[in-house]
Amino acid sequence: MTVYYNHVPPTFDKNSDKGSPLLIRLRTILFGRAGSPAQPIKEHPYHSRSFSKDVWSGFRPISALFILLWVLALWWGERAVFHRKVKACSWDRWEHWVIALFIHIHRHYKTPHRVVLLADPQLVDPHTYPGRPWPLSTLTVRYTDLYLRKSFEQLQQTLDPDTVLFLGDLFDGGREWTTHPGASEETESVEKRWRKYGDAFWLKEYYRFSRIFFSTWLRGASDGRRDRKIITSLPGNHDLGLGIGIRPPVRQRFNTYFGSGNRVDFIGNHTFVSLDTVSLSAKGQPNVGAEKALIPHSAEEIWRPTEDFLLDVKSTKRRLIQQQLRLQAGKPEHELHVHEVMDIPPSPPAETMRPGPEIFDIPSIVLTHIPLFRASGTPCGPLRERYPPLDVTSEKDDRNAIRVESGVQYQNVLTPEVSKQVIDNVGDVEHVFSGDDHDYCEIVHRGYTAKSGGIREITVKSMSWAMGVRKPGFVMLSLWNPLNADGNSLKHNHVHPQSSSTAETSATMQTHLCLLPDQLGIFIRYGYLLSLTLGVITIRAFIAATLKPSKALNGNLLPISKFEAAANDTDEGPSHRQFHPEKASSVDKSSHRGLASRSAASSSSSAAAAAAAAANRARSSSPAFNGYALPAGRSRAASLQQRLLASSVVDEEDEERKTYTGGKGSAVPTRGVFVTGLEQAMRDLATIAAVAVPWYFWLLWRS
Repeated sequence: MTVYYNHVPPTFDKNSDKGSPLLIRLRTILFGRAGSPAQPIKEHPYHSRSFSKDVWSGFRPISALFILLWVLALWWGERAVFHRKVKACSWDRWEHWVIALFIHIHRHYKTPHRVVLLADPQLVDPHTYPGRPWPLSTLTVRYTDLYLRKSFEQLQQTLDPDTVLFLGDLFDGGREWTTHPGASEETESVEKRWRKYGDAFWLKEYYRFSRIFFSTWLRGASDGRRDRKIITSLPGNHDLGLGIGIRPPVRQRFNTYFGSGNRVDFIGNHTFVSLDTVSLSAKGQPNVGAEKALIPHSAEEIWRPTEDFLLDVKSTKRRLIQQQLRLQAGKPEHELHVHEVMDIPPSPPAETMRPGPEIFDIPSIVLTHIPLFRASGTPCGPLRERYPPLDVTSEKDDRNAIRVESGVQYQNVLTPEVSKQVIDNVGDVEHVFSGDDHDYCEIVHRGYTAKSGGIREITVKSMSWAMGVRKPGFVMLSLWNPLNADGNSLKHNHVHPQSSSTAETSATMQTHLCLLPDQLGIFIRYGYLLSLTLGVITIRAFIAATLKPSKALNGNLLPISKFEAAANDTDEGPSHRQFHPEKASSVDKSSHRGLASRSAASSSSSAAAAAAAAANRARSSSPAFNGYALPAGRSRAASLQQRLLASSVVDEEDEERKTYTGGKGSAVPTRGVFVTGLEQAMRDLATIAAVAVPWYFWLLWRS
């Protein structure tokens, strides 16, 4: 099709149309046709308005379909899958307490206390992947933080636990960051490459942790529960180091912001004893560094605070239990004393002080970052992600077990001596929860004295997808241990009416492993959808570019021009009978739609016939010429002008055919189909991306 800007039949400058059709079209759109403004703008027949409209109407459903698929896929991968995974762990789906009986027996009925244990978030920092280049390193930090935030947010919104406990390794390189540069050897990392990261960097990491966990936890505090807690004070070897490798200034900094690693908490009528076992592991380690003056502190300086706490932990538990029982009874936290002047007798030693009667019905739970010692090859059970057991009844499985080994700044399990010291000093231990391994492990220690014949230990999975597990997770605890005023459990000797056993009613804790989404699997699914999108859109575009023009080439390559009379034969006189070249070159829309039914050879003959017919119709009904033709001079001039115009149109059509068919005039060139298909595919992909990309970033921003 040719469009003119004036009434003069143009001539082509062939040099202005050299180049590929895509470049010609781009140059025309941006800068116009080179030469005089009277020159025509050629449009490739594939890009004519009718064809573009037809292609767009054919592609619109495909683009809309993929836009919908991307919107749903991104919503699923960034929001829905997190909610669905956490929702599947709802308390009422796995709790099985027999509590209906106590509604009729006891007036003061309480629901179970619900706890979530989180292990090894290990915020990614330069220490995690030291050789990873930018921007991959920045993206890793960004997406691991997003994963932790979304998981913890769903945990708070969906599960709403009463207490959240962390089991250490809050940071990955926290032990390496310098405390006071240049002050002493104890304040700087042993490795020179980490000495440039100081207190300011550590505080920045602390702010990251606070935004992910503390801020989210505070937003969930809507009901004002008094016993709602979040405890993050238990350190790991990535926070402080291990044993003799711990620097006292690093530990002091951690304790200042997170609290002491050694503490006792009364939670759900259970005593939770947190122990800084990474420091206690220095006991028994050879002080080789101190002998060589490489480590200015002694090993005893590291382990002594934790051992002192262990020696007094039973007394600490009793005092805390007394205070909590008084609060539950509506009394003051501390017993009121009468003020009087009296002689002060000598105080007995601290270890012989007995602040109250023995409380036997409140179990003790130990929290430690490093798991207790076990024999090599002790299987971890079927819930372990890496190397699940082939035989669940086997008593030894090296692949499924936690390997008993140690190295620089790490130790997979505590030593037998430290493990025994922990159990003996805490007393009445029924459960142990640990971290460090990043995968789930559940065993029963038969070598320790316990009421149930063994101590059950669960090593909690890491909640970060960057810690070597595809499906991170956390452990949920449901605690229900109703007590009377003396601290004795009300659950004993109560049997469910439909049960012949007291096993269910004597237990005070139920546990459940909750798995989080597979982030790597989400990215893989995005990749599959992207491949599908590119493949379908590209194939469809090239099929359309091949089939649509081929139909046109079975007939005319270009629209057939139709000439019209300059004026109405009956309404205008000869003085008004003028030739209008813009009308002569106009294209009839119906002819354009019928391209497929005409042959290429009929193009020039049709144009010539139309010109001849227009010349023969040069008749007038004006009385001035007695209803006959124009004067001979004017008639010959008009006829000559029309023939020149028809010849020009045919030449232009032949020129366009040669330009876009490689000079053959009949076959569609490969390059023309490729450029057209590529252009259409890019247009459709841009349409999909214009919706999907902003939607994705909005989901990330709202996370």
